[in-house]
Amino acid sequence: MKKFFALILILGLFAGVVAGCGGGTDEEAASNGDAAPTKLVVGATAKPHAEILEIVKPILEEQNIELEIKVFTDYVLLNPALKDGQIDANFFQHIPYLEDYNEKNNADLVWTVKVHTEPMGVYSRTIKSLDELKDGATVGIPNDTTNGGRALAVLEKAGLLELKEGVGVTATDKDIVSNPKNLKIQMMDAAMLPRALEDLDLAVINSNYALEANLIPVRDAIFMEPKDSPFANVLVVRPEDKDKEAIKKLGEALQSEEVKKFLEEKYEGSVVPAF
Repeated sequence: MKKFFALILILGLFAGVVAGCGGGTDEEAASNGDAAPTKLVVGATAKPHAEILEIVKPILEEQNIELEIKVFTDYVLLNPALKDGQIDANFFQHIPYLEDYNEKNNADLVWTVKVHTEPMGVYSRTIKSLDELKDGATVGIPNDTTNGGRALAVLEKAGLLELKEGVGVTATDKDIVSNPKNLKIQMMDAAMLPRALEDLDLAVINSNYALEANLIPVRDAIFMEPKDSPFANVLVVRPEDKDKEAIKKLGEALQSEEVKKFLEEKYEGSVVPAF
C-alpha cells in the first residue's frame, strides 16, 4: 500500500512539472505578442488618402494593429458611414468641411491629426494662361458648401473676381461683388469636374480628383491655391474613439517621417505635408 501511495505522489509531481512547462496563461501569451491584432477600418478616397494609408499599414502591423482601407468613390458618403459606425475612422476631408457637416447633420465627429494639404488648382483644356480667358467663360467649381467657397476664393486669388468681404468658405456665386469677365459659375459634383473639363472653359478641381484623372497639379494647373492654405486634411473619428490607443497610433503613423518622405517624393508639391 505504501508503494502504491508513493507511486501516486510521484505521478502527481510529474504532472505538475509538465503543466509548468506548458504554454502559459492568456496574459503571458498577450505579453509575448501572441494577442489577436486590433483591427481598424478606415474609409478614404483613392488618391492620395488611400495611398497614404497603404504607407502606414506596415508601421501599424509592427504594433499589432491590422488596418483595413475602404475606398469610397463619393466622399459625401464618408462622414455618414463614420457616424453610423460602418467604419472606425475616415481620412478625406479638411476641417471646414467637417465643421459644416457636423452643423448640418447634428453630428459631433472630431479630427485628431493634420496630415497634408492639397492645393486646389485651376485647369483648362483650351487655354494655357488666365490672360487668354474670354469674357463670358464658363467655370466649374465643386457644389458642396466649403469646397465651393474655397474654389471661389481661389478664383479671387487669381484675380478673376472679387467676393464680399469676410464671407469665408461658405461663399456662393451670390457673394461675388465684382466679375469683370462676366464668368458663368457652374456648380457640380467635385468628382465630375475633371471629366467636365471638355465642356468648360475652366474648372477649379481638388487635387485628389485631379490626381485620379491623371492631372499633375504642379504641371497641369494654370493657377494653384497658395501652399499656406488652411485646408489641412485630417483623420476623423467618433468622439468616444479619439483617445483609443489604436487611433492614437494611427495618427502617429500618419505623421511619421515615412509619410512625409512619401508625400514629398510622390507628389512633388501637389500634396504638401501639414506636420
